[in-house]
Amino acid sequence: MSDLFQSLGLSASGMDGQARRLRHVAENMANVDTPGYHRKTFSLREGADGRVEPGPVRLDGRELPLIYDPGHPMADASGNYRGSNVDLVIELADAREAQRSYDANLRLFDQARQMTQSLFDLIRR
Repeated sequence: MSDLFQSLGLSASGMDGQARRLRHVAENMANVDTPGYHRKTFSLREGADGRVEPGPVRLDGRELPLIYDPGHPMADASGNYRGSNVDLVIELADAREAQRSYDANLRLFDQARQMTQSLFDLIRR
């Protein structure tokens, strides 16, 4: 019985981790055109009890692209400013992977919930 409850907790922690990941991906996508914005990276790791734990949020260390636009308010004397290092293709792939992982955890959670409900039904008889 405790294994079923443990699997519910593990699935819930996986869903929470992927939801956090999706929030960071959405933030990166929202700032794709923000000058000077560094992409945020986010990792998940396994905790001591097997649950998913969020790792530290880090800024992508890649150099920001130099964009030539003399009319931009942030442009320097040569007409250049630093753009964002967010790549929409990477963010879309990360979003899709996080969504699929969330869905897999949700199916696992639902399966464990159904098994627990069936067990309670058997006990009541």
